[in-house]
Amino acid sequence: MNSGPRDPRAAALAAIDRAVYLLDRGAAQPQKVRAFRNAAAVVAGLGSDELRRLCETATITGLDGIGPSTGGVITAAVTGSPSPYLDRLEIETAVPLGEGAEIRAALRGDCHCHTIWSDGGASVQEMATAARQLGHEYLVVTDHSPRLTVAHGLSPERLACQLDEIARLRERVAPMRILTGMEVDILEDGSLDLPEELLSRLDIVVASVHSKLRMAAGEMTRRMVLAAGSPHVDILGHCTGRMIRGRGRPPSDFDADLVFAACARFDTAVEINCRPERQDPPDDLLARALEWNCLVAINTDAHSPGQLEWQASGCDKAARHGIDPARIVNTWGAEELLGWARAHAG
Repeated sequence: MNSGPRDPRAAALAAIDRAVYLLDRGAAQPQKVRAFRNAAAVVAGLGSDELRRLCETATITGLDGIGPSTGGVITAAVTGSPSPYLDRLEIETAVPLGEGAEIRAALRGDCHCHTIWSDGGASVQEMATAARQLGHEYLVVTDHSPRLTVAHGLSPERLACQLDEIARLRERVAPMRILTGMEVDILEDGSLDLPEELLSRLDIVVASVHSKLRMAAGEMTRRMVLAAGSPHVDILGHCTGRMIRGRGRPPSDFDADLVFAACARFDTAVEINCRPERQDPPDDLLARALEWNCLVAINTDAHSPGQLEWQASGCDKAARHGIDPARIVNTWGAEELLGWARAHAG
C-alpha cells in the first residue's frame, strides 16, 4: 500500500473539507454534512502516526464518529489512493451552466450569503475564501436580522461584532473584498427589522419577507412597496417566498406591477434567487419586473461555500430572459456597486 502523503492528517482534513463542499453544493441532507464535520473533529484529535496506522490496517471505522463513507474518504487521502466517493460527488453535484455562460463570466460578486453568524454553515473567512476561488471580486455578507430568531438573526450588538470581524478579515482575503450587509426582514407594516442608523452603516441591504407570507394581497403589496421605497434597501430578496421542493410553499399574493414599479422608481434591484428550492421570482414575474425596467441581482443566498456555485442557474435564467448584463448589479465592480447603493440612500 502507498505510504501516502507526508502529512496524513492535513490530507485527510483537506479531503473531508472537499466532501463537505461538494455535499453542500449538491444540497445534501444536513446529517450527511454533519457526519463529515464530526469526522473532521475526530481526525483533528489524532496523531499523524496513529491516523496512518488506522488507515493502513483498515481499522479507522472502529472509531466513534467514523463510518464507511467518511472512513473511505479519509483512508484514500492518507494512503494516496483514489476516492470513489469524492469522484462520484464531483460528478453528481456539478452545477451545469448553459446559455448563461456569458453572464456568469461577467459577474463580479454575490450580494446575498449567510455565515455561522446566523444560519449559515461556514465562517465569514471560509465563505470569502471560496468566493475568491470562484473568481469573485467581492462577496456581500448578509446574515439575518434579529426578528428571524429561528435563523439566529443578528441583534444590533452582534451585528456590530460581525462588522468588527469583517474589518479584521479584509486584509487576509485581499484583493477580494468582503462587503458588509444584512438580509433584513420586512415587517408586517413594511418597516425594516433594524434601526435606520445601523442600516446606513452597511454596504448593501437585501430586504425580504419571511413571515406572514399568506397575508392578504393588498396588505402584502403595501408591505413590499414600503420596503422597496426605503432609501436603505438595495435589493428586494426572493420576492414571492415560494418553495418548489419538498413539501413546497405557494408564492405570496401581491400586485406585482405596483411592487416592481416601486423597485424601478426607487432604484431597488429585484433578486434572482438561485437556491434550488426557491428559483425566485418565477419566469412570469421576472418578465414583469423587466417590463418595468428593474435592475436585477443574481444571488445565491448561499449558506455554505459550495452553494456559491449556484449562481449558474440564475445566469441561465437571466440569459433566457435576454437580460443585458449591464442591468445586473453584480456585474458591476465593487466601487460602482457601492456608488449605486450610496446614491439611492441619499
